[in-house]
Amino acid sequence: MNSFRGRCVISGSIKTTCVVSRRNVNLTASFKASVLAGKRRVYCADQDNPDLFGRRLDGRILCLPAIVGATTAGLVLHSLCKTPMAPAALLFAGPIDPVTAAGVILAEEWMGKSIPTIDRLGEEFLDAVEHGMVIEVTPEGTIMCFD
Repeated sequence: MNSFRGRCVISGSIKTTCVVSRRNVNLTASFKASVLAGKRRVYCADQDNPDLFGRRLDGRILCLPAIVGATTAGLVLHSLCKTPMAPAALLFAGPIDPVTAAGVILAEEWMGKSIPTIDRLGEEFLDAVEHGMVIEVTPEGTIMCFD
């Protein structure tokens, strides 16, 4: 088991499987096809991200370096929280961008939906995680990865 500690943007605890991108993630491109089609499950539609393309995203912990296309990321996260299609948690190797941070904060404040969000976990975190690993997130920002 590997453990990492980051900064809590949104505190919470969850233990479930993860998906991993070693590239920055475009949330709008990743989620839009499933959301627009009214699907119950989200499979990544971003063909520019071979790490995630075609992988299930809803209810999963997303492990990523950062988010790109950030002008819409906050709105996408806020909108996803109205549905069962939201990710279980967001874990960032680097710092979260302000617009995405605003999206998860507003989802928690306005809708009562928390998406545990931890940033500044470091590149070592992304080196250690693999698709399908079980990850536990603690309210203090500790991440435990189980093989």
